Amino acid sequence: MSKTTFFFGQSVFGQLISLIDSAIFSKASKCCNSDRYVKKFKTKDHMISMVFCAFAKCTSLREVTGAMLGLSGKTKHFQLDHIPKKSTLSDANQRRNADVFGFIYNQLMLKFGHFISDSRIKNVIKKQIEIFDSTTINLLSDIMRCVGRKQNNGKRKGGIKVHTVINVDETVPKFVWFTPAATHDHVLLNKQTMDSNTIYVFDKGYNDYKAFQKFSDNETGFVTRIKDNAVYEPICKIEIEKNIHSGVLEDETIEVTVNDGVIKSKLKLRKIRFHERELKREFEFLTNLFEMRPDLVAAIYELRWQIELLFKQLKQNFPLKYFLGDNENAFKIQIYCALITNLLMTVIQKQLKRSWAFSNLVSFCKIHLFKYIHLINFLENPDRDWQKTIRIEDQLLLL
Repeated sequence: MSKTTFFFGQSVFGQLISLIDSAIFSKASKCCNSDRYVKKFKTKDHMISMVFCAFAKCTSLREVTGAMLGLSGKTKHFQLDHIPKKSTLSDANQRRNADVFGFIYNQLMLKFGHFISDSRIKNVIKKQIEIFDSTTINLLSDIMRCVGRKQNNGKRKGGIKVHTVINVDETVPKFVWFTPAATHDHVLLNKQTMDSNTIYVFDKGYNDYKAFQKFSDNETGFVTRIKDNAVYEPICKIEIEKNIHSGVLEDETIEVTVNDGVIKSKLKLRKIRFHERELKREFEFLTNLFEMRPDLVAAIYELRWQIELLFKQLKQNFPLKYFLGDNENAFKIQIYCALITNLLMTVIQKQLKRSWAFSNLVSFCKIHLFKYIHLINFLENPDRDWQKTIRIEDQLLLL
């Protein structure tokens, strides 16, 4: 068989890393001062090593460094200037501030955000919808012994909580914030910028009446679920029009008490009771969007499922079961690099005209990570070489 028509002078891994401009590394190291007093193992080398770890699903520092030593002489194609030793990578994970990796991620979002976004929902709602939630990554109890609430069995839950915000038209986080697992979700509400052109969607774990008051004062919309033990006073029923979805069972205005520690005030909100036919369950939604159709409010909350799919995608394709360090900084670096890897794969997926499942795409890149094939051309038509061989064999049989 002749040489593959997909042959390319840069490996698959090199093509993925080339999506990150060298200017981003320079800007990141300068702004975060991450290469100060560093002679060899710069920020770029560190990030490339950790992205390789995410792709290869390495479970230890020895695996990462050992695998990369086998690439000696082939590193120019993916911009790696220095292959680290185990101790070098361990020290870098401990000493280099994880914020520089967050900076790189944010710069990549600025570069590719318009490319990976889908504005169809925004065109219908006429506002940007942002969803936020958190996921807990369990850690060894010896590492974070006192983290988490005390359970009935006397043990504590060790872990780090990753608070994430996404735009509804994007499949990657736009904001990431780390806290110990014991931190309550609603603290993220204080991090949000009030914007009248944005609707925030979140689960009932974020219920905070003081934050709801702030949303209303700044004319910023939100949709959430009301807690089962919520205390409120019914004000009036809102008539449900005939053209409204039959799943809307009740629409009413309620009043809750906002206690800021000094003054108690009243806040009017809207409560919508909705029956989900597929799940055969009733949900009660809480919002300050009084002018919006009740069935549209329910549909907006249903979009919150997208962030759950994001968490599932990250945990399935870039599992964080093994951490390459025993300190908080190392945990953050590894999580940021998994997010960067997820973003790079999302950009590749968006470039393709052919439909590829995300998990299949990640598996393919992992298998062919250091093969010299043109990634986009191959993914668009992976059977091209095989079809060419079949045609040649058919012609030979005719002769």
